[in-house]
Amino acid sequence: GLRMTQAHSKEKPIVYYYHEDIGNFHYGPKHPMKPQRMAVCQSLVLHYGLHKKLEMRRLPVASSADLKRFHSEEYVNFLEKISPQSVLYTGIEDLAQFHFGEDCPVWDGIYDFCCLYTGGSLEGAVRLNHQKTDVVINWSGGLHHAKKHNASGFCYVNDIVIGILELLKYHQRVLYIDIDIHHGDGVQEAFNLTDRVMTVSFHKYGNHFFPGTGDMYDVGRETGRFYSVNVPLLQGIDDASYTSLFKSVIRQVIDCYDPKAIVLQCGADSLSNDRLGNFNLSLDGHGECVAWTKSLGIPMMVLGGGGYTLKNVARCWANETGLLVGERLEDKLPETCEYYNYFGPDHTLRSGMEFKHENQNTKEYLQAIEKEVLENLKQIKGAPSVQMQGVPQDFFDREQILMRDEEKENGEERDEDDLRTGFNPNIEM
Repeated sequence: GLRMTQAHSKEKPIVYYYHEDIGNFHYGPKHPMKPQRMAVCQSLVLHYGLHKKLEMRRLPVASSADLKRFHSEEYVNFLEKISPQSVLYTGIEDLAQFHFGEDCPVWDGIYDFCCLYTGGSLEGAVRLNHQKTDVVINWSGGLHHAKKHNASGFCYVNDIVIGILELLKYHQRVLYIDIDIHHGDGVQEAFNLTDRVMTVSFHKYGNHFFPGTGDMYDVGRETGRFYSVNVPLLQGIDDASYTSLFKSVIRQVIDCYDPKAIVLQCGADSLSNDRLGNFNLSLDGHGECVAWTKSLGIPMMVLGGGGYTLKNVARCWANETGLLVGERLEDKLPETCEYYNYFGPDHTLRSGMEFKHENQNTKEYLQAIEKEVLENLKQIKGAPSVQMQGVPQDFFDREQILMRDEEKENGEERDEDDLRTGFNPNIEM
């Protein structure tokens, strides 16, 4: 069963990040990612009176050096310079190299947007590190697809990886959980070779669904083998199956891994009626995963992510803000909210999610997945005993990783101690 964990402190309020500019950014006409969802969510949070129970903070601006904690220098420099005006004079090779295009267009304010949402995740991690709070909320963060060298899937900067690198300075083991409908590929890839971060992603898999990675046998590599957990699901999964699988998997993960901090990515595209998703989760099913994770009593950072039916994203995250401060929001939306008419005709919190996808996840399928995941977790004999040495600046440098593979073939093997501590002799400390 679950070990008793310390409850979160009542004295320290939950820190909630927002910035009045974040909802004004625009990816461009017809693009499904709409930062305006943050402004609508914020309005619901305020008009439900939740700000009285939160420590409201403005998103700080991350620096280019902060972005370079994970991303490559040339990519960040490019991102900083690019604009719709300069793009006309930009070589097609550069745009292609950094994966700019239809999914990741160039638009006005793109760099400022990245620095704002990343600032929340980074400063939030610092607050958790210094025990200023037990729970941090940054709905503008959670952009899990961005890679070290390029943009991907509407994400330009991976605020999650940057936040986790900061958490690793004070926490031996960090657990990342992803309930977005898409595989959290950027985060898994960043930490694929280490046992200091366990990534657990629940996502739709198959039929060329983006990004096409995250099958059950994708478990991490080298020191990180079995520290990546993927739960591939089929379309139409409902509240009952999803929440029971979620709790069962995360309970086992907690028992095996004993994380000291949790980062929870709450992509709302796993809700029913999402413009790009095809799960059947209701507000309450999605929210139950968030509330249950908080009940573990482990310091945690709660982030946004995907979500493309704007009204439902705002409903989802406002509701989850309520759950995190221990309040069940009443179904009738506050009439004072300036977006009230937008939620017509019924003006309620729990509507707009009429279930419409056939559930293709049979009991047998879900049991088979659960069995496989639990078998993999058994491979982890006790939580890794990591020597706390702080995290080296470039913990995951591609070039060094590639070099290391060649050296291995020359018979240079790591000894037991190195394997056990997760210390890698080929990475400069």
